[in-house]
Amino acid sequence: MKIKCYSRYIATVNTVLVSMLWFSSINAQPLYNMSLNPNAAASWIAHPTANPHAYGVFHFRKKINVDSKPASFIIHISADQRFRFFVNGTAVSFGPARSDVQHWHYQTIDIASHLTKGNNTLAAVVWNDGEYTGWSQMSHQTGLLVAGASTNETIANTDTTWKVIENIAYTPQATIAHITGAFELVLAQRYPYNWEKINFDDSHWLTPKLSEKIVVESTDVAGTNKISRILSASPIPVPEETLQRIPAIRKISGVEKVSDDFIKGTGSLTVHPWKNVTLLLDQTYLTTAFVELLVSGGKGAKITLTYAESPEDDAGNKGNRNEVEGKKITGDYDVFIPDGGENRLYRPLYYRTFRYILLHIENHQQALTIDNLQGYFTGYPFQQNASFNCNDTTLNTIFKVGWRTARLCAFETYMDCPYYEQLQYVGDTRIQALVSLYVSGDDRLMRNAIEQIRHSILPEGLTQSRYPSNNLQVIPPFSLFWISMIHDFWMYKKDDAFIQQQLPAIQQILKWHQQYINEKGMLAKMPHWNFVDWAKQWPWIGQDVGSGTPSVMEEGNSSILTLQYVMALQKAADLYKYFNYKDGAANYGNAATSIKNAVYKNCWDTNKNLLADTPDKTIFSQHAQALGVLTETFAANDAPKILQQTMVDTALIQCTYYYRFYLLQALKKAGMGNSYISNLGPWVTMLNNGLTTFAEAPEPTRSDCHAWSASPCYDLLATVCGITSTSPGFASVQIKPALGNLTFCEATMPHPMGAIAVKYQQLPNKKWNIFIDMPQKIKGNFIWGSRQVKLKEGKNYFTF
Repeated sequence: MKIKCYSRYIATVNTVLVSMLWFSSINAQPLYNMSLNPNAAASWIAHPTANPHAYGVFHFRKKINVDSKPASFIIHISADQRFRFFVNGTAVSFGPARSDVQHWHYQTIDIASHLTKGNNTLAAVVWNDGEYTGWSQMSHQTGLLVAGASTNETIANTDTTWKVIENIAYTPQATIAHITGAFELVLAQRYPYNWEKINFDDSHWLTPKLSEKIVVESTDVAGTNKISRILSASPIPVPEETLQRIPAIRKISGVEKVSDDFIKGTGSLTVHPWKNVTLLLDQTYLTTAFVELLVSGGKGAKITLTYAESPEDDAGNKGNRNEVEGKKITGDYDVFIPDGGENRLYRPLYYRTFRYILLHIENHQQALTIDNLQGYFTGYPFQQNASFNCNDTTLNTIFKVGWRTARLCAFETYMDCPYYEQLQYVGDTRIQALVSLYVSGDDRLMRNAIEQIRHSILPEGLTQSRYPSNNLQVIPPFSLFWISMIHDFWMYKKDDAFIQQQLPAIQQILKWHQQYINEKGMLAKMPHWNFVDWAKQWPWIGQDVGSGTPSVMEEGNSSILTLQYVMALQKAADLYKYFNYKDGAANYGNAATSIKNAVYKNCWDTNKNLLADTPDKTIFSQHAQALGVLTETFAANDAPKILQQTMVDTALIQCTYYYRFYLLQALKKAGMGNSYISNLGPWVTMLNNGLTTFAEAPEPTRSDCHAWSASPCYDLLATVCGITSTSPGFASVQIKPALGNLTFCEATMPHPMGAIAVKYQQLPNKKWNIFIDMPQKIKGNFIWGSRQVKLKEGKNYFTF
């Protein structure tokens, strides 16, 4: 985690020197080998009079004295809803990672490197969005908890020796659709600048109240009068923060020009009294970042920062994202009102999503100097450990843009989109987890997602569609895709105990679906939102049904929904067989066979040679054909012919970006992987439209960044380069490239035992030189057309 020094308010005229002082980075990742003692002499603390459920921003401080600089000083820390923690003015942690009240996360960090002999100050800003709370943020009540890990660190414990004040500089502002949490209006005149510094005078601050006792996973809570949160160690690292400057200004009004020095961060911009100034800033690519605006003077000015994925015309059309003429910026915004002081920093409490920022200044009293404007990229700290390069530069760009899409949709959970919702939807998460496994190899966020979705399971037997979330929603097909996600993890990572923990929930989900199997052997009409895809033929039906649902759901007998159930049964049968639950494996396997046979019997149209969406055979979709192949509802010999027709028949309901993942997986399963590249047209279109991340749906689209559309990152490695696991834990590897028209391709991808590297080079005589480097102790098969060769650990060379 890279967090800058939060020493913000040192007056200087040298912007470069200021940046060096303010934005020096540190690394302070959580420790994973220590647990919070349920008997620790610490308590949750809160402001003594503020409403613990209402919007509020609070500052906490405590002075501690150490005899000498310690070798280690380990603390556990959490807050509700969120915190940023400082030691002697330096930010050292941010969190807690989002979860639910029964699994409330805390971090364990060593702050010794930030302590000095003698007096030290611990400080935290804690905030609660109250009625403006985003849907992905769960909460009990406002509070802070710090607990020393041993006797030596108990001086840090939260108790009545801490001090607290409410920061009344903040006023919440509602967001688009009220989903992501509050934006802000901040009055600098009310802000307690330097509150986190060691020499700040806190004599007028209040004594906090002891609001709750510590309750942890291991605590016996029988007979407890009041249980607040059950604390759980965070299983993931803290999001990174990395400096990124905004390189371009696309429009200017109110001033003649802006110097290049201001853009570079080595100069300032002065706005004279009574002037209104507007700058349209372009990051040149979509990002998620903590914006930092540093100003001097300008007492009473109103500075508005509006954040947008792209400009829109008057009709709301985005068009090419690089074009700004004739368009306007609309979106969520923050407002900062300077107090006239020097070097006043505005930094939102939470990160913002943008490519464009519209900076509007209404200045009425005195000259305002903008000393600096920049951002700190933030996201889950995935490291890119895979590479992809080929002779088709468009594919290389797709890989790069896909990975950016995946990164912006991962923070403390996976997220569908960073701008509009920030919710961990299961359907999205299954795809983006595969992407992160293949590109990074880091399985911690995937493991966390699997666990959190299991925690969401309802008494009726279904998971929630998205979790953590304070807004209940159920999509039965997403519960089924959670089973696929567990199967994916099982094939990649060796952790039998973790997989076994999920089996009871798998059983519940499948049992819920089983009760809806009707006399035809297919799923009858089911409750909840049975979302499949954003196909235009499946418009909004009603509040209880939603859009993206096959219209046939009013009657049931959907081949699509039924085959999604079959696919989950097949995955479950694999898992139960592996763990030697023979009866369960047989039951699930037999049920899958019986149900898919019923789908074929009722929905196969001999005239069209396609699978209909319903037994009346009036509606046909790409979705049904893809699932027919993936579940082996069709004979293997028939699959290529069916898919060839599926890919060219525009009368079929078409898969959009989300479900094209499954359509293209069907191509691969049918032995048609060489057509994968030629079917990436929608992604090429997005690039031609100036998108720097991949969108939620075809135009017109809401979100310009949606995790499920990053799927080519996975398939360029798994399908084009052909690298797949053929046994649990990636214990064996199959490499079966599907290069299409490529003449050169090379890639690496992380394997649990090391990196796999491949290189394919076509020679002038049409032969191919092939190089494959396998990790130690890993073997596999290489398939080239009809040829199959054993792969050994280490370097393998072939010419075909």
